[in-house]
Amino acid sequence: MNNLTKAGLFLSFLLWSGSISLSAGENPSQMKELQVKKVSVDATVKADAVPALLDKQRVAFQPINVVNWESFPYSPEVSFRIAYTDKAILLHYKVKEGSVRGKYGVDNEPVYTDSCVEFFLSPAGDNIYYNFECNCVGTILLGGGAPGNRDGATPEVMQLVDRWASLGRVPFEERVGEAEWEVALVIQFDTFYKHQITSLDGKTIRANFYKCGDELAVPHFLSWNPITAKRPNFHLPEFFGTVLFE
Repeated sequence: MNNLTKAGLFLSFLLWSGSISLSAGENPSQMKELQVKKVSVDATVKADAVPALLDKQRVAFQPINVVNWESFPYSPEVSFRIAYTDKAILLHYKVKEGSVRGKYGVDNEPVYTDSCVEFFLSPAGDNIYYNFECNCVGTILLGGGAPGNRDGATPEVMQLVDRWASLGRVPFEERVGEAEWEVALVIQFDTFYKHQITSLDGKTIRANFYKCGDELAVPHFLSWNPITAKRPNFHLPEFFGTVLFE
């Protein structure tokens, strides 16, 4: 059985089981807003402590469920929650999907082809944005700059992002069958290597949150805020929603 046949059968199963939504169910013209809570901590938070900390602070999950392209209708269950401290942004993702892959284990490899969650943001009101892309084993890809003039982060910058992955950090090929996984990130403000961000208190920024899996048995491309583009593309700051830091 070739890969195309396997993908077709898997897609048919997902349609039958109700795991696929054939429409986005969103009005793309409605940009979302999200309030981000500040949490007080005595020391630098480690990524493996983020889920319990956000539970304690009662930070709610937000769905990533907008299907923007009809040719990629599969919609796994994905949610995220976000908070911040004096020094960092805290992110926690939960995913339930029909297959999972964490092939890449070296930072700045193409993790978007794996089971991947992403956070794009423009933190300073200019045309510079950053893309944080993290696969299910905590490997990240990070770039920054203006559209058409971007570069990748150095290894020193990448080390400023602490990661935790519920599936562990060892890479693996695709496992077909229902899987649940989580990742958490602690993104220090110094990670924004094209800016000098010392505080987010009271700031309003633009951002979007994503889930993708370009090379999975059933590729998919979900977003938090809707995108009206002809083909899958997350590098579109004009479709970032509004994120307000308290």
